[in-house]
Amino acid sequence: METHGLDVIGDAERKGTPRTLFWPWFGANVSVLGLSYGAFALGFGISFWQALVAGWLGIVLSFLLCGLTATAGKRGSAPTMVLSRAAYGVRGNRLPSAISWVLTVGWEIVLVSLATMATATVFDRLGWGDGSGTKVVALVLISVVTVVGGVMGFDLIMRLQTVITVVTGVLTVVYIALVAEHIHWHSVSAVPAGSTQEFIGALVFMMTGFGLGWVNTAADYSRYLPRSTAGRGVIGWTTFGGSVAPVLLLVFGLLLAGSSDDLSKAIGLDPIGALATILPQWFLVPFAVVAVLGLVGGAVLDIYSSGLALLAAGLRVPRHVAALVDGILMVAGSVYIVFFTDNFLGQFIGFLTTLGVPVAAWCGIMLADLAMRRRDYDEADLFRAGGRYGDVPLRPLLLTLVASWLGWGLVTNAAASWLEWQGYLLGPLGLGGKSGPWAYANLGVLAALVLGFLGTLALGSGRIRAQELQAPSPEATEEALTG
Repeated sequence: METHGLDVIGDAERKGTPRTLFWPWFGANVSVLGLSYGAFALGFGISFWQALVAGWLGIVLSFLLCGLTATAGKRGSAPTMVLSRAAYGVRGNRLPSAISWVLTVGWEIVLVSLATMATATVFDRLGWGDGSGTKVVALVLISVVTVVGGVMGFDLIMRLQTVITVVTGVLTVVYIALVAEHIHWHSVSAVPAGSTQEFIGALVFMMTGFGLGWVNTAADYSRYLPRSTAGRGVIGWTTFGGSVAPVLLLVFGLLLAGSSDDLSKAIGLDPIGALATILPQWFLVPFAVVAVLGLVGGAVLDIYSSGLALLAAGLRVPRHVAALVDGILMVAGSVYIVFFTDNFLGQFIGFLTTLGVPVAAWCGIMLADLAMRRRDYDEADLFRAGGRYGDVPLRPLLLTLVASWLGWGLVTNAAASWLEWQGYLLGPLGLGGKSGPWAYANLGVLAALVLGFLGTLALGSGRIRAQELQAPSPEATEEALTG
């Protein structure tokens, strides 16, 4: 079991090369859920070619943000939401840490729920049983694997992701070969083109569904790399590992969804299970394996990082206890989705977009702060409220709140009734209101990202220069570096 929590990784324990980052990022994103994003993208009312461009741009650009954030890990050798203290202050950073925690726990719930529903669908087709009993057993087994991985920590996760990468990659290729006959190009090419606003909406959705959902965890795995590691390698392997599988899966997902309206609609209710309905029966068990492993690969990374985020938000317990707490919440949320809701896609889009706004604001602030720093982080001061990074600096917190207010005012989520309060700026800014052409463009995510980045560049340079003029702190004690 990994004993590290928020503490800085010592030089003797730093290991690996940037290439090792490929395995966790590929393993977490090779899930067949990537195929379902084809239906999600076409659901914005755009054509195959528009969806392809929006998807590729959204996936690659969002994972590039992850790669840039990951460079902070090798410069500070601490978890992402500890390194964020340099921008937000030691206690001020609890706000973005809490948001990060909610986002990662939410993703855990989504991934485990999808794995459970997919297993139940496969068992139903095989005649091995369906209904609540099958779902309960599947939920228990999938949750146990996920929680054990998160509790055990870094070394087990890296080994697990390598296995998931190989097994899932091979079986996914077989799946594609088996269902290729269901593609009908004449139907795909007949899908009409959408507006610019709909294209932007799909682009932003792809960003929030992929890289922006991981950006707040990106340094959690690069922190084990030696300080001498090349930043370009960290950026390149993180971006490549995270994006290569979704980019390829999206193409095939678009072809499948564009070929059948019925399949596209079914994906909205059961994004993974619906993909099993077009398979020959003999491949259903391997499909269940590939579906569950791919989703568990993402959930394990999320539960590991959510535990770290919970500690950074102020909970003082060992890391494995925090991961266990998150596991309990994950199970409770999964029970709700699997047994009590029938509108998965609407709730899913609402969740991603709503939390995507403050996470985008944090990302902009974090990247601008990182870009302006010429020195590595002072590790001891990341844990001292009286150190150079401060305790609760108001400027980054206010910037986050303003960017989030602006962002939420420019997004809408009509399919999720609990989010109808959003979109309050679309009318005043002349964008047609909540039913106008810009209503589903999700401009708020981009606005929050840009405002956070440019606002920090404009207002934060003096603070960073003053920090870096200070002499390095004395070597910290073990107690000081545990947070």
